[in-house]
Amino acid sequence: MKKIKTSLIALLAMCYVNAQDNINELLAAGIDDAKRFSTNYIAPASEGLAYGINTGWFNNAKAPKRFGFEISIVGNVSFFDDSKKSFQLNVADYENIRFPDNSPSKTVATALGNNEPDITVLVTYSDPIFGNQEVEVTLPTGIGAEDVSLIPTAYIQASFSPFKGTQVKGRFFPTVDTEDVKLSSYGFGIQQEFTSWLPAEKVFPVAISGLIAYTHLNANYDFTNSSVVDGDNQQVETDVNTLLFQLIVGTKFKIVNFYGGLGYITGDSKTSLLGTYTVTDGVFFSETITNPFTIDQDISGIRGTLGANLKLGFFGLNADYSIGEFDSASLGINFSF
Repeated sequence: MKKIKTSLIALLAMCYVNAQDNINELLAAGIDDAKRFSTNYIAPASEGLAYGINTGWFNNAKAPKRFGFEISIVGNVSFFDDSKKSFQLNVADYENIRFPDNSPSKTVATALGNNEPDITVLVTYSDPIFGNQEVEVTLPTGIGAEDVSLIPTAYIQASFSPFKGTQVKGRFFPTVDTEDVKLSSYGFGIQQEFTSWLPAEKVFPVAISGLIAYTHLNANYDFTNSSVVDGDNQQVETDVNTLLFQLIVGTKFKIVNFYGGLGYITGDSKTSLLGTYTVTDGVFFSETITNPFTIDQDISGIRGTLGANLKLGFFGLNADYSIGEFDSASLGINFSF
């Protein structure tokens, strides 16, 4: 679990942690340029995280008995392909950034990729005495530099059936609160088996259910102590809010069941670079910037899921795989009472 927590924080903070040595120059290029680059850089990671935190919400299509209770430990991983590891940086879209060789555009790493070899840009800024000046900046790489090709998430999840065919669900991610890192995540949902309303539902071999679930994740990384830029309260904060709408179909046997689903994920993420930053060049140029920018991103997509569930008494085990913008796999250990 500790490794998963660390991976999540590393992913969310990667946009700025890898660029700490260059924050001064990137901000000197102008807020608009810094925000535009950061948006393209972090967007695939935010999208992948949104898919990851919506995996593992269900492990069966049939509802448990009334007043039944289930607690689960769910581990998920989301996979990303090469298309999410890079984006095209077109200098025409920027006011103060160009490539040293004057190329009009280049493919550069996102937070999920890796620049190998390093890619540099020339950043132009205005000095009050010497006029326009240029400084060379190495663009940040991503988690691809560590040979990472997946996004892990994990939850403790519980469900209760107050009515026939109805499950009320809740999940949470054990809170991380250290000197530099704060991370919390929770969600709640409701799953209804429609076939439980049928007169002959006990002899009907297939269950059909619907699920609606909300998930929230908040993460904060404070890098004031490790920043090379003077200032206070320097941190990156990310909020992700999503809704999952899921149709589930599955068998209704006692021991082994198979299930499949078609779902739609919608939501948004907000990543903010907060604090004060004193951008300087020697002794002649100095500017203090407060709360430089916030990146807002809308997230939506369809995914399909196939899985299987094994139940032996009060103990259950399920595994499934989802195909979508980010493929994902989930494994759950379930205890029913």
